Amino acid sequence: MILKRIRDLREDADLTQTQMGKAINLPQRTYAYYESGQRTIPPEILIALADFHNVSVDYILERTDKK
Repeated sequence: MILKRIRDLREDADLTQTQMGKAINLPQRTYAYYESGQRTIPPEILIALADFHNVSVDYILERTDKK
């Protein structure tokens, strides 16, 4: 599953994949796999992303448009 919103949120924050990975304690390559949909994002990483961007997990998963 490609989660377009994690890329959009990262780009809105003007962060590179490397910077985003460091912010949530992941190597850049692992973060890139998640962003491209090549790997499924574990729940704890979804939570870390939601907390970092101050949005809900449902927003990241595109279940709602309300951040």
